[in-house]
Amino acid sequence: MTRLADTFARTASENRAALVAFVTAGDPSPAHTPAILDAIVAGGADVIELGMPFTDPMADGPAIQAANLRALAAGLRTADVLAIAKTFRERHPQVPLVLMGYANPMLSRGPEWFADAAAKAGVDGVICVDIPAEEDAALGPALRAAGIDPVRLATPTTDAARLPQVLAGASGFLYYVSVAGITGMQQAASGSIEAAVARLKAGTDLPVAVGFGVRTPAQAAAVARVADGVVVGSAIVEALAKAGGDPEAGRALVAGLAEAVRDARIGAVA
Repeated sequence: MTRLADTFARTASENRAALVAFVTAGDPSPAHTPAILDAIVAGGADVIELGMPFTDPMADGPAIQAANLRALAAGLRTADVLAIAKTFRERHPQVPLVLMGYANPMLSRGPEWFADAAAKAGVDGVICVDIPAEEDAALGPALRAAGIDPVRLATPTTDAARLPQVLAGASGFLYYVSVAGITGMQQAASGSIEAAVARLKAGTDLPVAVGFGVRTPAQAAAVARVADGVVVGSAIVEALAKAGGDPEAGRALVAGLAEAVRDARIGAVA
């Protein structure tokens, strides 16, 4: 089993969702990121999503767009992201690490180079926002050959006809984008999330993690009652930005989210 599979199996055995916490690599500078990641883990994150900065992050809202620009202005490059991942793995041998980003940085030196470098850095999964399932050949085979989970995205518009293609070759978990839009700007109604998760889980054995628009402990708890994982990104990025990159701001926010996720199913009717 992989670190991702182990983590989702463990959280399921504890009758809770996994908390997946996103931060942008290199924001506000590459030197800040290791301590921020350590603080996020200390706060209770089960899985880390490390954003790879890109000049045109089309799926991201203002908070993560700004973080991308700050990181790039600070000189961050793909090699720095991989170095951050490598040292994270050395400090946290059991915590899953997923890179999330866009095709250009991942493919600029070729998919095999990227997959091999990511594997050597201890990366467990990769989410490439702008390579659809229909274009899996661009990166998927290289990731799978390197032992890295290609994590796919499903959305409210992923219908029954397309879902099998989204799931083909996917592993690690399925990331359900709960709103049609960009990160951090709105939240789907809990009823629609519950229905969507049920529909997705009927089609796959992969854990289903829900993200986009989850900002508060109450929102995280609502998602955690029905999903296998809760993804929080923009709120963490914003908190860190307001604190000038102080890791404690990230730890404190994640601790509140983690507590809400852990307690979400306590007393729930089966």
